[in-house]
Amino acid sequence: MNTPYFIAQRLYFSEGTRGRKMSRPAVKVAVAGIAIGMVVMLCTIAIAIGFKREVRNKIIGFGSHIQVVNFDNNNTYQMQPICGNDSLLEVLRTVPYVKEATTFCTKPGIIKTDDAFQGIVLKGRGSSRADGFFRDNLVEGRLPEEQNEVLISRTLSRQLKLQPGDRFYCYFIDQNVRARRYTVSGLYDTRFSDYDNLFIIGNLQEIQRLSEWEGDEVSGIEITLNDFGKLYEAADMIYDLTANRPDADGHFLYTQTVEELNSAIFSWLRLLDMNVVIIIILMLCVSGLCIISGLIILILDSIQLIGLMKALGATNRFLRKTFLYEALFLIGKGMLWGNLAGVGFCLVQYFFHIVPLDPQTYYVSYVPIALSPLSWLLLNLGTLALSMLVVLGPSAIVSKISPAKVMHFE
Repeated sequence: MNTPYFIAQRLYFSEGTRGRKMSRPAVKVAVAGIAIGMVVMLCTIAIAIGFKREVRNKIIGFGSHIQVVNFDNNNTYQMQPICGNDSLLEVLRTVPYVKEATTFCTKPGIIKTDDAFQGIVLKGRGSSRADGFFRDNLVEGRLPEEQNEVLISRTLSRQLKLQPGDRFYCYFIDQNVRARRYTVSGLYDTRFSDYDNLFIIGNLQEIQRLSEWEGDEVSGIEITLNDFGKLYEAADMIYDLTANRPDADGHFLYTQTVEELNSAIFSWLRLLDMNVVIIIILMLCVSGLCIISGLIILILDSIQLIGLMKALGATNRFLRKTFLYEALFLIGKGMLWGNLAGVGFCLVQYFFHIVPLDPQTYYVSYVPIALSPLSWLLLNLGTLALSMLVVLGPSAIVSKISPAKVMHFE
């Protein structure tokens, strides 16, 4: 039998010992502190992961994981063409982790209505499978089917007073000004204001005609991956396939990742990791103080028992193990309640979106939640290990207690 464990179990769970005036409120405070710390840490990690995933997926939806473009581009949407023929696409699709490779074209322009005007970028893709992102975010109407149809955001719809079925003129400026009349086929809404205010989705062949490109000439190739974690590994393989190897028209190719194309946003997202670390450290400190104070009070409240057990021959190591087991019970109870409350809140927020956000500031309309089983497991194991490490010091108090001085202590 594990005697220290048995004694700790009787001390912690026995009705008689739980009724002691000093230790009972201390245990409650310690358990509450641990539980609150667990709730905050769980919610912090879930919100950070969910927020990063939502923003990242929206950026990828507009521009994919990796783009292969002309080396001579000047980082604008008025791009130099490359030859996006089927042979190049097939080669790119054979790269590990690549889910889809499709051509795209962009053309900057200005929408002019009777009441307002707005600078936009007309974008078209060569594969209907690449339009799944806009299909998922379609709020009214349908995706473009004809060459003169476009999909605009609900934000632009409100600004320009355009609805599905309305027609408007769009002006494109190169050496000459070209006017084209388009029909709104539908509205999308991603709540990502930076891009919702910018992109309208149209026909790839229409943009080729506006740019006076022929055959397979396109702005570039968008590559979607199966796993975002393999972004740079896949980008390196694609770079090795395309760098210093001109396409069929003699254009040199350049590979860009979504993080390079949106460095400011991804730098901002990386700052969230620092915030998460700071919050977790603070919560661990709070929980640690609660555990230490609770254990010290439990030891002091059992001081006569400690003296008696020492008089009967119990060693300091034996007594320390006993109170470490008691601390483990205390930590386990706090973590259990913390997990129940934290996971419960995450589930409620995930399904019912009870906590809203301003999409103009945060790019999402509610607090997103995403907590993987691995993150949950690592958080619990780390919290338990650090908590037990923290109580090693206070448990040494038992070695300072003299049986002769405490046997008559009231």
